[in-house]
Amino acid sequence: MAELPDKATRLIEWYLDVVEAAQLTDKRYGVKGMNVWTPYGFQARRQLDAVMIREIEATGSVPVEFPTLIPQTEFQKEKDHIKGFDAQVYWVTRGGATPLDIPLVLRPTSETAMYPVFALWVRSHRDLPLNVYQIVNTFRYETKTTRPFIRVREIHFFEEHTCQVDEAAATARVASNLAAFAGMARAFVLPFLAIRRPEWDKFPGAFYSVALDIPIGGARTLQIGSIHHYRENFSGPYGIRYEAADGAQRLVHQTTFGLSERLLGAVVAVHGDQKGAVFPPALAPCQVVVIPIPGKPGAPDPTPAARALAAELTARGLRVEVDLSEERPGAKYYRHELRGVPLRLEIGAREAAAGTATAVDRLGQKRLLGPQGLAEAVVRALSDFEQALREAAEARFAAAFSVARSLSELKGSSRVRVLRWCGAEACGREVETAIDGSLLGTPEGPLPFPVEGEGGCIACGSTAGTRWALAAQPL
Repeated sequence: MAELPDKATRLIEWYLDVVEAAQLTDKRYGVKGMNVWTPYGFQARRQLDAVMIREIEATGSVPVEFPTLIPQTEFQKEKDHIKGFDAQVYWVTRGGATPLDIPLVLRPTSETAMYPVFALWVRSHRDLPLNVYQIVNTFRYETKTTRPFIRVREIHFFEEHTCQVDEAAATARVASNLAAFAGMARAFVLPFLAIRRPEWDKFPGAFYSVALDIPIGGARTLQIGSIHHYRENFSGPYGIRYEAADGAQRLVHQTTFGLSERLLGAVVAVHGDQKGAVFPPALAPCQVVVIPIPGKPGAPDPTPAARALAAELTARGLRVEVDLSEERPGAKYYRHELRGVPLRLEIGAREAAAGTATAVDRLGQKRLLGPQGLAEAVVRALSDFEQALREAAEARFAAAFSVARSLSELKGSSRVRVLRWCGAEACGREVETAIDGSLLGTPEGPLPFPVEGEGGCIACGSTAGTRWALAAQPL
């Protein structure tokens, strides 16, 4: 393979080359934006799903699966929703040669598929809260340039949908989702910001939307998920009511939490380097690759020792591969680095005889492990690699932001900008024009770094209702 483009100056080209060279996806399918999940990419996705399921089920959410097709009559009940998705939906208008009485939509998201059924499931306050999730494919006719994992037309999608007794309970569910995502982000070593989107950029039909954004270089950010508080905006049109303890009929308040394969794209973009992808252990399809290195003719074969160590590590729950391919050792090193394997163990005749292994992690740290407690030492080396990856990611995250005090400071920015904003759309639009990007919104928690002083809105100077906000160029 040719040398990768420089990540710092040609991020998009670098990213496209890495996901292809690492064999994470195959974009040669006959429908643009609908890519093939290769064996290696599918295994990474399986680990991604496992972490999402673990974290969301810890909050009491349970799995369901709803059909892919949505009747037009249900899809159009929530007018803001249909308006928001109208240009992106795929329509099914025929069954074989027979025109359908009611056209069907390939789900772009599942509110309008689930909520007619929720109205049947929820009758009493005893049925609440209802917290369910599914991991399914959704379909959106993306008109912009498609990119694997980041912008596609068939999306591997995690979505939680909930019904709560009132607005306070729904707000608490939003907080629970933020905590669940923080657990996912820790596993994937992805520092992030939760940002409440401005009114003009919230999810269609939402009361408010909180986006999960990650800086990926320069002034660019990637939204990898979102959490929405609906109040009664969907339960009204879909008639999701319950009988309260006092006998009154009330509409439920609802929330949703959505994530997609963009998480995998974010891991590649954040951690990858000039050698290729870098996977944290939780996501890596192969966490440890063991490479036996043959010696001179007549020297003892290190393969049995490599197999034995791999078997012991597998028994400890690690995902391990023994590379017995006919490539030269250097070619093997190159291939596994490109694919982001966290830890490589090299075992030659000398190591086999001594019961040791030379460990090299994906960040280049090299050490000799063993002979005592070799398997335990491998586990520690993997943990050390994760900690080093975390420290590097957090350092880059801290350096990704800078404060702007005037509109002129936004122009040509090479960082995500932190600024004061009064909340007015007109001022937000001025910010977007100046940065040639988007006003992302206001952070739900503290700023990513301490800032001295406050001041008025960067556009109009007003101090009334002014708060900190962030602006960037979303990928």
